[in-house]
Amino acid sequence: MTTALTACPAPAKLNLFLHVTGRRPDGYHLLQSAFQLIDRCDTLDFTVRDDGRIARANDIPGVPEESDLVVRAAKLLRETAGRAELGASITVNKILPMGGGLGGGSSDAATTLLALNHLWQTGFTRRKLMEIGLKLGADVPFFIFGRNAFAEGVGEALSPLATADCWYVVIEPGVSVPTAIIFSSKQLTRDTEAVRITDFPDATKQVASSFGKNDLEMVASRHFPEIAEAVEWLSKFGNARMTGSGACVFCAFEHEQQADEVLKHLPSRWIGWKAKAMQEHPLAHLVKS
Repeated sequence: MTTALTACPAPAKLNLFLHVTGRRPDGYHLLQSAFQLIDRCDTLDFTVRDDGRIARANDIPGVPEESDLVVRAAKLLRETAGRAELGASITVNKILPMGGGLGGGSSDAATTLLALNHLWQTGFTRRKLMEIGLKLGADVPFFIFGRNAFAEGVGEALSPLATADCWYVVIEPGVSVPTAIIFSSKQLTRDTEAVRITDFPDATKQVASSFGKNDLEMVASRHFPEIAEAVEWLSKFGNARMTGSGACVFCAFEHEQQADEVLKHLPSRWIGWKAKAMQEHPLAHLVKS
């Protein structure tokens, strides 16, 4: 029996577009988006414990252990399995910014479910893990889904999507955006006309496409002018937009050298990096479909 897994990747995602098409009676927003995995990752280490404790082995500033999605994911998996004796020590090595719209916390939670389902031999299928993940957050099922996707509903209704084999420049504008502020804003439009997956242009050529928009970008930019500045600057090089509810801004490039050239000119007040598009989650093999 395997008792540890180390350096388990929790990749970031980009929203190639994000439309708010309505709102449910329970307050949740109806969305449509294209989720893109990229190779910028947090990493997590897992060691099975025999004392039934689930504990985070390192401190993360601003994230108390009891409210950490990683710890909550592990406890929810154990509860669903009905096996109180299961335990684990978890180290979370963060490089993805919090409040950046890259799905870092959700990805960490998904990696926790994938890794501990394997280590604890709980035997849940991918679909079941996605059901568990949805209780933790709307983005968690996508990372368990295991590949790029066209998303609908509150983000949980997923269809496989082939996307461009390209590079992205991502800028961190230096602000953390609370999702609740954006979705509760009276300025947010919630009536973008729904599209079908067949309306989305050949996603493998998405590098050159300007399909759709991010409906959250205008609201986030008004609250955080730094986002608008980053979009304006990066737009000099291509079709730049915000991902998720912010704050990170990205632009696609066909070649790595183009991304490198853009980063040479990046203003020093921002953090910027390049990432390669991925077609599959690196831990997709750990779970049966």
